[in-house]
Amino acid sequence: MKTRALRLYGKQDLRLEEFELPPLRDDEILARVITDSVCMSTYKTVLQGSEHRRVPKDIANNPIIVGHECCGEILAVGKKWQAKYKVGGRFAIQPTLNYQGSPFGPGYSYRFVGGNATYVVIPNEVMEMDCLLNFKGDAYFKGSLAEPLSSIVAACKASYHTVEGSYRHEMGIKPKGNMIILNGSGPMGFLAVDYAIHAERKPELLVVTGTNEAKLSRARRYNSVKKAAEHGITLVYANTGQVGDVKKHLLELTAGQGYDDVFVYAPLKESAELGSALLGKDGCLNFFAGPTDKNFTAELNYYDIHYRNTHVVGTSGGYPEDMKEALALIEEGLINPATIVTHIGGLNSAKDTILNLPAIDGGKKLIYSGIDLELTPLSAFAELGKSQPFFGELQAILERNDDLWCAEAEAYLLRHAPAGLRERK
Repeated sequence: MKTRALRLYGKQDLRLEEFELPPLRDDEILARVITDSVCMSTYKTVLQGSEHRRVPKDIANNPIIVGHECCGEILAVGKKWQAKYKVGGRFAIQPTLNYQGSPFGPGYSYRFVGGNATYVVIPNEVMEMDCLLNFKGDAYFKGSLAEPLSSIVAACKASYHTVEGSYRHEMGIKPKGNMIILNGSGPMGFLAVDYAIHAERKPELLVVTGTNEAKLSRARRYNSVKKAAEHGITLVYANTGQVGDVKKHLLELTAGQGYDDVFVYAPLKESAELGSALLGKDGCLNFFAGPTDKNFTAELNYYDIHYRNTHVVGTSGGYPEDMKEALALIEEGLINPATIVTHIGGLNSAKDTILNLPAIDGGKKLIYSGIDLELTPLSAFAELGKSQPFFGELQAILERNDDLWCAEAEAYLLRHAPAGLRERK
């Protein structure tokens, strides 16, 4: 079977190509990818090429398919896996395999599986590690957004606190504690707030910082202070671009106690150092955002480490159990990841979207692999709809759904994309 896929050959060398997939083996699965949400990790991968820790050294001759936040449909199942997976079933992939200690995973390391493709062959190790997961949600895009949510689930579980008078650690954020998300007005911050509201372990105070008032306003709309209060959380959105002494302002929100759990959502030296300064006694800092510079450093307060028992962790991705929790939250309608979607596009737009991701404003960008469509912000639908009925109908659907991308909009897109935009046969 032929596939059309975006492949990485070297640093910033992405090529959209059509090629033959290998014959399916008994321990593999053939699938069609419907959508992939573009992750900053993919941008970092493309920036580094084979110097990235999860990318093989021989990509110049054996290119890999990029994209790891994908969802689609199973088309054929090898004999080994027929008892567990069924043709026609929807799937999502947890890309952090940890297979035999290898850092490799789909979207970073494989020639024939990745999110930016029409058809893929899923190798045996993905199933062996229980990383091919069934998805029962009402829209493919929600399955693709389970992966970023799973990394938030993992980060919250990885934070820890000591049990006084012992050498034991209690894993997870501190229940009814003070929690802050620095640089949290982007799409991952959106999901983190939603997860904090619906997770079993909840903070009592949750502060989210940012400097972009438009992003913070969107956050207040979809994850409101009122909604958080209904779940026992005092939620504060702090525009740190509008205060003088940021550290003083944020500490005052805790009555000077500091924060039990600090999450740093941007790989910035000043953010890491601010996070260290905000920690309360036995506070845990999670450096969530991965830097591209292998020599990235920032100062920590070692007095607090020694006398106040502060500590630091870092997480990247998650485990299958985290992905399963994320999928369940989405399937049950407790978390709606549509709140972070701001753009849609086809496979033809994936290359430019990835290469220019930091410069494109907004939240998550969804790539639908089976169509050709320039990356389009949802906010442009109304104007485009004046001359193009296709976008006019999409705008009407959004207006019926709180201005959010939704299952109805996805279904319309997949059924009615104008001639020439639907999947090439």
